[in-house]
Amino acid sequence: MTPADRSRPRPAEGGSLTVEAVVLVPVVMVFFVVALALGRVEMAREQVVGAARAAAEAAAVMPSAAQAQWAAAAAATPALYGRSHSCASGRVTTDTAHFTPGGDVSVTVTCTVSLSDLVLPGLPGTTTVVATATAPIDPYRSVSS
Repeated sequence: MTPADRSRPRPAEGGSLTVEAVVLVPVVMVFFVVALALGRVEMAREQVVGAARAAAEAAAVMPSAAQAQWAAAAAATPALYGRSHSCASGRVTTDTAHFTPGGDVSVTVTCTVSLSDLVLPGLPGTTTVVATATAPIDPYRSVSS
């Protein structure tokens, strides 16, 4: 920089940082809220898939269809509501129509994820995550009615 360059008046840049902040802060906040919502839904999806698998495996080793339904609900509940609070409410449905030796048992786990605390226009208040898992029943064991 020469001494002549230093003596030249510079254009006024007053307020440009304020304008940038006014434009960028809302964009960054929207990005953060959307990332938080997607993370919450994905965490719930992981929990629901794990709960469905655990419930199907627990139901498949029970001696009767009634005990299988109870075992499925008992296995899925801690997986849904244990570590985090992703699921506001959940439901476990056990299909024991093929509960025979060599058959299978299917468990469907439904979780309602609350997004109402994330204030963002266009974001739904809740979303539902569903997963189904099927486990085989040992063909060489006896099953009671």
